[in-house]
Amino acid sequence: MSTPMPDTTFADPAPAQRLERAAAALTAHGFTVEVLDDAAAARTRVNDLIPEGASVLTGASETLRLSGIDADINGGGRYRAVRPRLLAMDRATQMDEIRRLGATPDVIVGSVHAVTETGSLVIASGSGSQLPGYAGGAARAIWVVGAQKVVPDLPTALRRVEDHCLPLESARTQAVHGWPSAINRLLILNAEHAPGRGTVLLLREAIGF
Repeated sequence: MSTPMPDTTFADPAPAQRLERAAAALTAHGFTVEVLDDAAAARTRVNDLIPEGASVLTGASETLRLSGIDADINGGGRYRAVRPRLLAMDRATQMDEIRRLGATPDVIVGSVHAVTETGSLVIASGSGSQLPGYAGGAARAIWVVGAQKVVPDLPTALRRVEDHCLPLESARTQAVHGWPSAINRLLILNAEHAPGRGTVLLLREAIGF
């Protein structure tokens, strides 16, 4: 059976008016939003936002990988990077420590699969690697989001996850791990009640899935 091709409309950057509507709605829902030109600007801004020496956990993200943000955080030495420590730990004997370490970083950095013009963030994952820390004890979250991820509403966001993101992520996990991905965990953030906790860096260019 052939794999369905992603909807090309979900790969196209949203125009300025839609970015502005999404940014305004997210701001009204308690998120801090910055609209930036491109991934290079986001890379610089992430560095500015995170204090040196902070413990930082990155989510599994093509956006972070392609932008260089993942390498900056996990290989740069400026921060206490959590993900390399987690990957080096023994799942058979250290799961309690892994859970505690992953739940309480100072900052989590990741991306999302969709942003709605009504002010919601949607993140899906097969294993949970794209959903680190936010529902636990992380003090702050930063999401870097390409312009192609902006959609009108939640039903369209869920269709983007299933029709566009899942085939691409399945191809990636099949190549890297030998198995397809799945939508096993789905996180929808409709608002942020703690001022300054959630920052969305919304880009004018497309990047990631």
